[in-house]
Amino acid sequence: MVPKTKTQGKIAKLKTRIKMGQKRRIGNLPKLKKMAGQMPVSIKVRKIKTKDIVLVLDFGSQYTQLIARRIRENKVFSKIVPYNISIEEIQSMNPKGIVLSGGPLSVYDKNAPLPHKDIFKLNVPILGICYGMQAITNMLGGKVDGSKEREFGRAELFIDSNKDLFANLPSNLTCWMSHSDELKKLPAGFVKIAHTLNADVAAFANYQKKIYGVQFHPEVVHTQRGSQILLNFLFHICGCLPRWTMDKFIDSTIRQIAETVGNKKVVLGLSGGVDSSVAALIIHKAIGSKLHCIFVDNGLLRKNEVASVQRTFKDNFKMNLMCVDAEKNFLKRLAGVTDPEEKRKIIGDEFVKVFTEKSKHIKDAAFLAQGTLYPDVIESHSPIGGPSAKIKSHHNVGGLPKNLKFELVEPLRELFKDEVRAIGKILGAPESILKRQPFPGPGLAIRVIGEVTKERLEILREADERVLDEIKKAGLYNDIWQSFAVLLPIKTVGVMGDQRTYENVVAIRCVTSVDGMTADWVQLPYELLGKISNRIINEVPGVNRVVYDISSKPPATIEWE
Repeated sequence: MVPKTKTQGKIAKLKTRIKMGQKRRIGNLPKLKKMAGQMPVSIKVRKIKTKDIVLVLDFGSQYTQLIARRIRENKVFSKIVPYNISIEEIQSMNPKGIVLSGGPLSVYDKNAPLPHKDIFKLNVPILGICYGMQAITNMLGGKVDGSKEREFGRAELFIDSNKDLFANLPSNLTCWMSHSDELKKLPAGFVKIAHTLNADVAAFANYQKKIYGVQFHPEVVHTQRGSQILLNFLFHICGCLPRWTMDKFIDSTIRQIAETVGNKKVVLGLSGGVDSSVAALIIHKAIGSKLHCIFVDNGLLRKNEVASVQRTFKDNFKMNLMCVDAEKNFLKRLAGVTDPEEKRKIIGDEFVKVFTEKSKHIKDAAFLAQGTLYPDVIESHSPIGGPSAKIKSHHNVGGLPKNLKFELVEPLRELFKDEVRAIGKILGAPESILKRQPFPGPGLAIRVIGEVTKERLEILREADERVLDEIKKAGLYNDIWQSFAVLLPIKTVGVMGDQRTYENVVAIRCVTSVDGMTADWVQLPYELLGKISNRIINEVPGVNRVVYDISSKPPATIEWE
C-alpha cells in the first residue's frame, strides 16, 4: 500500500470536513433579490400535478428554501408561498400540511408579518419553526417577549413528550437555535413538549388541532435528528405519501412540453451551465429538432468554453446549435466601465440584443426556453417588503423586452439545483456539466475588478485555468462550491531574474457552501496554495503576486463584484 503524503492527508481531512458540513456559524443573511426585468408578453407557468403538497409560508428566513428542500428530500412536494397568502389560495392547492418559516422580525414589532387568521380553521396540520412558532403563539392568545439570554447556535434540547412530532427520538439531542425572543405564556389548548436550559418552552403542541411549534431549526444539519422530526410531521401527522420523484417529473414534463409546443419551435439561450443545459436536454427529449439553441460567446468566458459547448451539445446530443461570436460588441460597450452594477446591466442588455437579433432568423419560433430554477422565482418576489435587501443584481442576465413575442417554456422553474442535477443524470448529461461549479452570468467581467479589457481578460483566463487544474488534481473540485481567480485593479513591485517587476495581483477564492446563500472559505493545504501560486506567477505573463481570500459570506459575497 502506497503511503499518503502529508498534503494528501490534509486534503483527505478537508474533504471529510466539507462533506460532514462541519462549517462554523456565519450569521444571518437576507435573501438576495433577483434583478427585476420585464417579461415576455405571454407566460406559461408549469403547475406540478401531485396529490400531496406541503406549503411553506415564507416570513423572510434565510432557511426557508432549506425547509422546502428537506421536505422534498422525503419525496413530498413542497411549495414556498408568501406569508400573507389568502385562505382561498391555500384551499385551492388543498395542502396536506403547512409550515410557517422562521424570520428576522419579532412578533411584537410594529407591522410584524402574520398569516391569515383563518389558517387555523382549515383543519390542516401546521408546524411553526422559530418565528413561525411565535406567530402561532401570538395569534392564538399566548405571549411572546424578549428573552433574558439569547440563544444562537447549538443548544441541548430536552424532550418532554416522545409522541407524534418527537416520535422515535432520544430524550435529549443537540438542536440549532437562532432567536432572541421566548414564549412566556402558552396558548389555550397547547402543552409543552420540549425545553432547553434557556427556553422553558422550546416546542409545543395542540394534539387535538394538530398544530405544533419548535423554537429551533430542524431543517439545518446542526440539529440532530432534524430530518426525523420533519419526517414525523410529513408522514405521521400530515399523512403524506412519498410520491415526488424525478422520474415522474421528467415523464410528465416531456408530455406537457410536447403538447404545448406542437409544430412550433423553441429557442433557448444556452450558457453551458447546469441549468440551461438540463433545460435543453429535457426539451430536446420532448421535441427533438424543433429546439434551437443559441450560444452567445461574449468574450467573457473561461478558456475553451466555446469548444466544450459545441462538442457536448452539437456533436454529442446532435442539437441545433448556433454559436455567435459577439466579443467585440461586448468589450466595446464595457470599455471604461468599472462599476459592477453597470457592468451587469450592459452585459444583460447586449445579450438581449444579440439573442433577439439571432432568434429572428429561426422560422416558426414561438417559444423561449429558460433554465429558471425555483430559487430564482422565490428570490424575485420578496414576501416581506423590508427584511430582504438588494445586495447586487442576480447573476443570471435578464430583462427581456416586451416586443420579444415568445411564450416562455421553463421546465425547471419548480426545482432546486440538486433536483436539476438528478434530472440531468437521468437524461445522460456528462459529469463535466452536472458537477460544474456555479459560474456567474456576467462571466469573467465581474472577476476582472475595474475596467474589462481583452488583455486583462486573457490574464485572468489563464490564471483561472491554473486554479481549476490544481483543484481538480487535488481531488477537491466536486467538494468545493466554487473555486476561481480574480484579477485585482492594482499592480505591485516584485523581482524576477534579479530584475524589478511591476505587475498584476491575482486573488484566489475557494468557498464551501450548500446553496450559495451562505459560504465559508476553504482551508486549502499550504502545499496546494503554493502550487497554485507558483504556476500562476511562472506561467501567466503579467502576474507577480497571488493572494488568498479568507472571507466568509456574510459579510463578504462569494463573487467580488
